Amino acid sequence: MKAIIFNGSLERRTESTSELISAYISEQLEALGIRTEIFTLTDSGIPLFDVTLTKPPLAVERMTQLFQDADLHFWLAPLYHGSIPGVMKNCLDWLEVTANSYEPYLTDKTIGLVCWADGLQAMQGINTMDTIAKSLRAWPLPFSVPILKSSLFSSENPKQISAFYADKLDKLISIAATKKIENR
Repeated sequence: MKAIIFNGSLERRTESTSELISAYISEQLEALGIRTEIFTLTDSGIPLFDVTLTKPPLAVERMTQLFQDADLHFWLAPLYHGSIPGVMKNCLDWLEVTANSYEPYLTDKTIGLVCWADGLQAMQGINTMDTIAKSLRAWPLPFSVPILKSSLFSSENPKQISAFYADKLDKLISIAATKKIENR
């Protein structure tokens, strides 16, 4: 089984919130024997969505192949001004190039959703990703992880996910892995 962790943030620091959450989820999935790949927007080279192109850019072809080959998806996003980052939405818009495929977009992919915010509004990002995932014919899990960023990390170690959120992320991972195994 393969999983992709879609890091929808543009943070470039190795110890950024998005990098630490991505690493945590990846470690937990690999402990379950699930191969993972972290897709980071900052390294992707995905251009602005352009419907006038006759052939998709190579970066887009690679991205769509990764997204379609993965059995499980985990989408991670910070909340910016009430929604997910525009570059994340732009990347997902490029899945339009698969519209004429036998199984277009993200047909029947299982998707776990995680969003963090400085305030209590992370659920807005979850709702946005949920709507996008459903529009792409995917199955977002009924359990998601909205995060209050000030409580995300352990007070003893600011680079370690707090026990409270580790428990929530572990539950999301378990539900995703179990659902995908049952649907095989």
